[in-house]
Amino acid sequence: MRGVGARARTALKAGSSAAAGLAALGLFVTACATGGTGARDEGPAGSDAVAKGSIKPVVSGTPSKAPKRVDAVKLVKTDPEVSAAVKRDLKPCVADEYPVDVSYGDLTGGASNDIVINVMTCADAVGVGSYVYREENGRYENVFKAEEPPVYAEIDRGDLVVTQQLYEKGDPVSYPSSEEVITYRWTSARFVEQSRIHNDYSNAVGGSGSPAPDAN
Repeated sequence: MRGVGARARTALKAGSSAAAGLAALGLFVTACATGGTGARDEGPAGSDAVAKGSIKPVVSGTPSKAPKRVDAVKLVKTDPEVSAAVKRDLKPCVADEYPVDVSYGDLTGGASNDIVINVMTCADAVGVGSYVYREENGRYENVFKAEEPPVYAEIDRGDLVVTQQLYEKGDPVSYPSSEEVITYRWTSARFVEQSRIHNDYSNAVGGSGSPAPDAN
């Protein structure tokens, strides 16, 4: 599937991992300059400080927010904001392995990392629901959801990027006609759309396959 499909989503996640690494490096450098959780830039120490040996050792590479692992399946299934259809179809693909992707990162500026959960189908890895959870007073609150398949959400440099694949009549699951990539930013306690990119795919490639998923 192109876009966020089984094959393209693998490449997309690989690219996102590289971007995330670069973003993390940029965040550390910024923290060093602005007084974040990295080494603080307090200027050169005075001669008195040097004489008294008051210079503290620098500990680098400490993350600003350590990921707090959660049971993503339980979070989705107990969330009243998630549709009954998604909950009903969220079952293990093999043994106790569920078709969910989970990402941890800073989207809302909270005290803890936010959680992005993508629920997919087992057979075709089609995204059927994307959700963002923000921790508030020790509990996770659903602050974003998209349940029009195929859909997939990711964290990109502090923004929420949602890819929505679009089908025309007769399109197989692996070859949608187009996609929209929507970027959201947390503003005034909610996600606000920042940009929208529409990509049309060539209809000269592709072949027979499963029918497009029902968005209803």
